[in-house]
Amino acid sequence: MAKRFLSGRLSGVVGGLLIAAAGVVPAQAQTPAPEKVTLVLNWVPTADHAPYYFAKQQGLYAKAGIDLSIDVGRGSALSAQKVGSGGAAFGISDLATSMVAKGKGADLVAVMVVYANSPQGFYWLKSSGITGPKDFPGRKIGNPPGDAARIMWPAFAKAVGIDPGAATFVNITPQAKNAALKSRTVDIISDFFNEHDTKVIEMGDDLVHLPWKQVGINLYGNAVVVNGAFLQAKPAVVESFVKISQAAFAQCVADFAPCLKALTEGVSGLDEATQLRQWERIKWLMTDNFTTEKGLGWIDAARLKTDYDLVQTYIGLEKPFDPATVFTTKFLDPAVKMDASKVKN
Repeated sequence: MAKRFLSGRLSGVVGGLLIAAAGVVPAQAQTPAPEKVTLVLNWVPTADHAPYYFAKQQGLYAKAGIDLSIDVGRGSALSAQKVGSGGAAFGISDLATSMVAKGKGADLVAVMVVYANSPQGFYWLKSSGITGPKDFPGRKIGNPPGDAARIMWPAFAKAVGIDPGAATFVNITPQAKNAALKSRTVDIISDFFNEHDTKVIEMGDDLVHLPWKQVGINLYGNAVVVNGAFLQAKPAVVESFVKISQAAFAQCVADFAPCLKALTEGVSGLDEATQLRQWERIKWLMTDNFTTEKGLGWIDAARLKTDYDLVQTYIGLEKPFDPATVFTTKFLDPAVKMDASKVKN
């Protein structure tokens, strides 16, 4: 009974933050006609996108004067490009990939990190004879052309001491990764940690997982990015969008059931059990000292500078820039923090 009471209190507190985020809108954002904006995802909608669907279903964006459309993405590189060119106001993109895009002239700014820990990892089968990254040369790695892991592959290869050109990339869709590995169409696949459980279920003890964090690469992962010109022209809209989204993530951490319902009602063909397992992994990815102490979605300047240096060293930037210009935390509500007690170890 006490546990149920506390859970209800927590959901109520976060729900209050959601209402506040939607209702306390700067005066300049309160216009008769709603602001039509697009959020382009990094891939097809899954559990990590549930908070946006939840906030949209609850009418929180609409209450703040935002008419939000959510578009399916085709990789972080393409979402960064679309936002950076003004094709969408907001997007979800891997932060390292966003920095590469900014170096090419993309006009974008990260306003909230979702994956405070890198979700990147490689998977292979023990029975393939691969014992570690030193065995990757001559092997086939399967992932989509715009996949963030392919963009960041040179950094991984150099970190583990292999030639970046020694492995061959094979184009496969996100949905085909598991089948391609299981059938040995490819030797290795890259995937995010939130997809881990589906692989364990399908491949069992023959599966090997190598997190990039384990080899010393723990760059920030997916983040909410906004077009720079849009940010300059309509900061009130950006502030409302960020605060509503941040509070929605906190609500989903407190109680994922309504968020899962909103996701599956908004997107067809999703298996609820799979999405629930993914969300448990995502909560771990969202959690670090900054998101629990400074605010959910917080981006640390020193850590981002380290990421910038890694990208510049291993991948290269066509045009270097001040890393402080690629992010801001000013729109985040410091009262909304990541609840580490909700993360399962």
